[in-house]
Amino acid sequence: MAEKIKLLIVEDDTPVALMIVFLLTRAGCETEVATTGKKAIQMAEAGDFDLITLDVDLPDGNGFMLCSRLKEHPRLCATPVVFVSARCLIEDQQRGLDVGAADYITKPFETFEFAPRLLSHIKAKTNSHFIAVSENTTA
Repeated sequence: MAEKIKLLIVEDDTPVALMIVFLLTRAGCETEVATTGKKAIQMAEAGDFDLITLDVDLPDGNGFMLCSRLKEHPRLCATPVVFVSARCLIEDQQRGLDVGAADYITKPFETFEFAPRLLSHIKAKTNSHFIAVSENTTA
């Protein structure tokens, strides 16, 4: 049996976090939730997550800075980060992508496309890893 996909949800708004957990659990994923940037870093460093969702506005800081920190971490830099934020200005979306996010989803989001959109980033990461390994082998 294949391992479940594991996601870290960084979200301080409890109803939103519960909705995200529900959608991802229904899609067969395992989830953990961090409500602060500090806790998110601790959990990301201790865990083995396939993807991290990240809110921009956190009680102890800025999601953009947290994403930059995750992308600078040697073990976490390849983990896809997807912003899920109520900040819907194009400047915020561009900043999220500029600091290394794979995607930026604005709240409210379409529930039917949420999990497939996140899972597509994990699939893309897995496929790019497979291609890189395949290119390094000889027949």
